[in-house]
Amino acid sequence: MAIKKVGVVGCGLMGHGIAQVAAQGGFTVVVSETEQKFLDSGLGRIDKSLAKLAEKAIEKGAPADQAKQQSADVRARITGSLDRKSLADCDLVVEAIVENLDVKKQLFAELGQLCKKETIFASNTSSFPIAAMAAASGRPSQFVGLHFFNPVQLMKLVEVVRTNETKDEVFAQARAFGEACGKVAIGCKDTPGFVVNRLLVPYMSQSLLMLERGDATAADIDTAMKLGCGYPMGPIELTDYVGLDTTLAILQGWVKAYPNEPAFKIPACLETKVKEGKLGRKTGEGFYKWQGDKKQ
Repeated sequence: MAIKKVGVVGCGLMGHGIAQVAAQGGFTVVVSETEQKFLDSGLGRIDKSLAKLAEKAIEKGAPADQAKQQSADVRARITGSLDRKSLADCDLVVEAIVENLDVKKQLFAELGQLCKKETIFASNTSSFPIAAMAAASGRPSQFVGLHFFNPVQLMKLVEVVRTNETKDEVFAQARAFGEACGKVAIGCKDTPGFVVNRLLVPYMSQSLLMLERGDATAADIDTAMKLGCGYPMGPIELTDYVGLDTTLAILQGWVKAYPNEPAFKIPACLETKVKEGKLGRKTGEGFYKWQGDKKQ
């Protein structure tokens, strides 16, 4: 089965980006939301993003009419819906809703009953076990993880995650979909955090443990990793950028599921900041103070 029609559940920060790159890849896309205001907000983000793409193409010398028409063609392939039944005939459905495992499992149980038997299911989760959602769907052999990165339109990577039950042809189709969306698709097993977060989150945690011990200041830790390793952003600055609540939630889930894994350790300073409502860039203060995207 060739993937032609793609459903995206959730039109928020990640969902709208997944819908856009899928449409740019030539797929027909249906975006499902629970309320009209969320759908309008997400589709509005897509409109703004496509307008920027057209502007950049024109700046690079493309004819204005051609650039605008290309963006219009992409937008025409995307429709929004408040009715989950609109996903029934999709070849692939990608979930991009709240990071709550119970809510995701409930969604996939519903989709398993609703969608045609050939439909492939995928979750964009960054931290939950794919196998748990696959089991809830009732069709674990047709389930993968498709972990895109924020902002979806710009980040070139997608992690394609397979469980022990994922069919080879399903994994191949999911990887081909990611590549058609303009991404570099890498494969991995259903391990905690997959590849990127399995390495990144413990690295961020260790930087905060260094800060707690007084080994170095936040600024010096970040500078050390930027200049010593060539990273574009230090680990503590990155934690602020990702969101302290998001980082804490990932670590809490991992510690609960894998209590004997020494790499999964929750820094007390992270818990304190979250309790104080200092969640990083999105609240204006975390381990640094922020003005928009700029660290103060």
